[in-house]
Amino acid sequence: MRSPVAWWRNPWRKPWVLGAVTVGYLLWSLLPVLVAVLFSFNAGRSRVTWQGFSMRWYYGDPLRSVWHDGSLHTALTHTLWLGVLATAITIPLGVAMALGLDRWRGRVPAGANLAVLMSFVLPEILIAVSLLFVATVLVSPLKLGTSGQVLGLVTFQLSYPVVIVRARLLTIGRDYEEAAIDLGASPFGAVRRVLLKMLLPAIFASAVLVFADVIDDFIIVRYLSGDSSTEPVSVKVYNTARAAPTPALNALTTLLLAASLVAVAVGFLAYRWFTRGEKGRSLDVFAGEA
Repeated sequence: MRSPVAWWRNPWRKPWVLGAVTVGYLLWSLLPVLVAVLFSFNAGRSRVTWQGFSMRWYYGDPLRSVWHDGSLHTALTHTLWLGVLATAITIPLGVAMALGLDRWRGRVPAGANLAVLMSFVLPEILIAVSLLFVATVLVSPLKLGTSGQVLGLVTFQLSYPVVIVRARLLTIGRDYEEAAIDLGASPFGAVRRVLLKMLLPAIFASAVLVFADVIDDFIIVRYLSGDSSTEPVSVKVYNTARAAPTPALNALTTLLLAASLVAVAVGFLAYRWFTRGEKGRSLDVFAGEA
C-alpha cells in the first residue's frame, strides 16, 4: 500500500481536490437557481415553504400569473424582443468589422481594434451613464426607450462577435479564399461563398453569446429605459424583489432561463452541424461553389 506522501507526489493520481472544488462551485452557483425554479411551481404564495406542485404562477392564476399579469407579461416579451433585435443588429456589424480589421492595416484599424478591446475593460455602468447623458442632454437620435436600449446594447455587445470572428479568421487563414479566387471567383464571391460558410460556427457562437448576455443585462437597459413598458425582466425583478413578490417572479425568471438554455442548445447543435466533417469538407467548399 502506498504511503500518503507517495500518493500525493504521484502526478497521475486522480484529481480529487480539483474535483471537489468543481463540485462545490457547481452546487454553490446552481443550487439557488434550482430552488428558485422549484418554487415557481409552488401551489401557494410562499417562496420558502413548499405547498404542492402547480402551474398557477405561469398561467393558472387569473390575476397574478405571468400570462395574466400585464406587467410581467410585458417585461418578458420586451426582454426577448431586445435580445432578438440587438443580436440581429450586432452580429452582421461585428462580422463586417472583424473582416475589416483583419484586412486593413495601419494606425486607424489599430486604434479601432484597441477601441473594441476597451469595451471589455470599461465598466458597463460608465457606458450606461455616458449613453444616458447623450440621450437626455445632447441632441442626438438616441432616445430613452426601446430604441435607446437597442443602441446601447449593440454598442456594448459589438466587441464579442468581433473578437470571436477574428479568432476564427486566424485559424482559417487566407489559403481557401485565395484558392477560390484562383478558381475564378471574385474577391466578394470568395468571401460570400467560402469564407462566410467557414465562419458560420463563430457567427452562431457569437449570436448565442450576445443573445444570452442581452436578455440578462441590467445596467444599460435600466438607465436607458423609458416608461414601464420598456422595463425588461432584470429591472422588473430588481424593482419587486425587495417588496412582497409572489412565486410569479420565480416563474418569470424561470421562463427567461429556459429561453437562454434554448438559445444555447440551438447554438450548440448548429455549431456541431457546421463543424461536422469540417477537415474533410474544407477543400470541397470552394472547389464546388467558386
